[in-house]
Amino acid sequence: MAKQNLIRFDWAVKRLLRNKADYKVLEGFLSVLLNDDIKILNINDSESNKTHAEDKFNRVDMLVENSKGDIFIIEMQNNSEVDYLLRMLYGVSKVVTEQLNRGDRYAKIRKVYHINIIYFTLGDGKDYVYHGVADFRGIHHNNLLKLTEEQKRFFLKENAEDLFPEYYILCVRDFNDEAKDSLDEWIYYLKNTEIPDHFKAKGLKEAKEQLIYDNLTNEERKAYDYHLKQTRYEQNVVEDSYESGLHSGMEEGKAIGLEKGKAIGLEEGKVIGLEKGRSEEKINIVIRSHNAGLPVLTISAITGLSNEEIISILENK
Repeated sequence: MAKQNLIRFDWAVKRLLRNKADYKVLEGFLSVLLNDDIKILNINDSESNKTHAEDKFNRVDMLVENSKGDIFIIEMQNNSEVDYLLRMLYGVSKVVTEQLNRGDRYAKIRKVYHINIIYFTLGDGKDYVYHGVADFRGIHHNNLLKLTEEQKRFFLKENAEDLFPEYYILCVRDFNDEAKDSLDEWIYYLKNTEIPDHFKAKGLKEAKEQLIYDNLTNEERKAYDYHLKQTRYEQNVVEDSYESGLHSGMEEGKAIGLEKGKAIGLEEGKVIGLEKGRSEEKINIVIRSHNAGLPVLTISAITGLSNEEIISILENK
């Protein structure tokens, strides 16, 4: 069987998989990740997921509601952001608070899952899939706080942690391409944009049938090619600027450190060099991105700098 040229999942869920007839692909992914049978009722864009030409290429952000009334925030991020973990917290908090109007009972708050598919290194860890859940343990007896039978009937939940948001982080680049289970098969596709014939994970069969590049219209193909080009460019800008800035900063830091002494000076020099490297990295990213025609909002998403900081750098370059 000839190898199919598939399209990336982030572009597919943003542009193609929004009709009920196409929900099976995303339902399959969520079902495998949560080890549950997920049925999607509707898919909505978040405020940050615009569809015009100047949207943020490096991120897809969407809200999904399932048949149980649970809410899923699905975010796919290509480029590194130092405060990404806090942005996850903000996104979940916003969705939780927006569920209530003034005077509503807290019982109306629905379960929120925040699912992050990222293509950069986030933190220091050895795994490629992380799951965060809130549970409550006694500090004296290490016992787990449980729901009473009355609370179980009231909330229709079995455990206290079932009431609170859960986080999933899939570090796609850290996956070693050895698919040992259904979730690994999905991550393999997310990383390589390929689905081997022997993969059987739920939703991948539909993905392999629907997400074929050659089946795109001419307009869709142009938009997808531009998306790939822009995504690769932004990744290269970040990586090249980081390496250049880090090297420059380290060299200068070493020189300063040597002048102050082999012991104390070297450590201080490394710190100064790293800080200078990071600063130069962001300045280079801003200038290169601006020269490539990226809007300030997109540059802000890449660098984490405010619009005012970006404008200041451009005015003084």
